Amino acid sequence: MTVVGPFGLSMQDEALEAGVRYGMAAVEEALLDATKSDTPFITAAAQHLLAAGGKRFRPLLVLLASHFGDPAAPGVVPAALVVELTHLATLYHDDVMDEAPVRRGTPSANARWDNSVAILTGDFLFSRASQVLADLGPQAVRLQAEAFERLVTGQILETAGPRPGDDPVRHYLDVISGKTSALVAVSCRFGAMLSGADERTVDVLTEFGERIGTAFQLADDILDVASDGHESGKTPGTDLREGVPTLPVLLLRAMPADPSDPDDTRLRELLDGDLADDARHAEALGLLRRHPALERARRETLQYADEARALLGRLPHCPARAALEGLCDAVAVRTM
Repeated sequence: MTVVGPFGLSMQDEALEAGVRYGMAAVEEALLDATKSDTPFITAAAQHLLAAGGKRFRPLLVLLASHFGDPAAPGVVPAALVVELTHLATLYHDDVMDEAPVRRGTPSANARWDNSVAILTGDFLFSRASQVLADLGPQAVRLQAEAFERLVTGQILETAGPRPGDDPVRHYLDVISGKTSALVAVSCRFGAMLSGADERTVDVLTEFGERIGTAFQLADDILDVASDGHESGKTPGTDLREGVPTLPVLLLRAMPADPSDPDDTRLRELLDGDLADDARHAEALGLLRRHPALERARRETLQYADEARALLGRLPHCPARAALEGLCDAVAVRTM
C-alpha cells in the first residue's frame, strides 16, 4: 500500500499511483510558471503561499476524477491548475478579512507586506487562473464562474452572519457549501468532464465533491477542538479563541442548557466571555472536548462522508473509485 496526496490517501493500484504522481508533479510545475511575473516583486508575493506548501486537495480530485475517462486528456492538468490558483487567491483575500498573521506556518502576505499587496496578489492569481481557463472552452468558463459566484456568496453570508430568525447551524452549512464545497465540486466535475467521462459519471462525481467538501471542512472544525495541532497545522482552539463559530459550538448553543451539569453551565459562561486569556481558553477547550456537542458534530460530519461514499456506489468499481472511497475513510480518521 502506498500513499499519495493529502490526508494519508492510500492507493493500491500502481498505474493509478503513477498517473496521479505524474499529474501532481505537472500541476506543481505549472503553478510555479503561472505565478511568475516580469515584475520580481509580484513573483515573490504570488509565490509566497505557494512556497509554504499545501495539501493540493483540489488538484488531486481533478486528477482522480479524470481516471473515469482519459486522464491524459489535454485539459486535465490545466483544470487542476485553475482550481488551485483560485483556491490560493482566496487564501490571500481571507487572510486580509480575518487579519490573520500566519498562514501555513509562515507569515501571511498581509503581515509580511500589507493588506493592499495581499488583495492585489489574490487578484493577480485570479487573473492567471482566468487566462488558463479561457483555453478550456466556454463550458468550463461558465462552470468556474458559477462556482466562483457560490464561493463569494458563501464569504458574504459568513461576513453578514445569520439574520434574525435564521437557524445558525443551517446558515453555517450554507456558508461552507459556498466557501468550500463549490470549488471542490467543480474540481471533480472538471476532471471527469475534461477527460471525456459520460454525463452520468460527471454528475455523480460533482455531487460527490459537494458532500466530501463539506465533510472535510466540518472535520477541520472538529480538529480545531480535538487535535493536538499536528494534523490541523494550527494551534488547537484557534477558532474558539477568535470567536469564530464552528459546528461544535453552534450545536452546543442549539442544545438546551443543562442546569444540573456544572460543566455545561461553566462552558456556556466561558463561551459568552473573552477567551483571549490563556487559562480561560484552555478551560473552555477542555470542557468542549468532553461536551456531547462535539460527538454530535462528529456524527454530522460522518453523515456527509457516508453520503459521499453512497454516491460512489453508482460508479463502476475501479482503482479511482477505491481511492475516492479512501477519502471518505480519511474523514472518519480525522474526526476521531
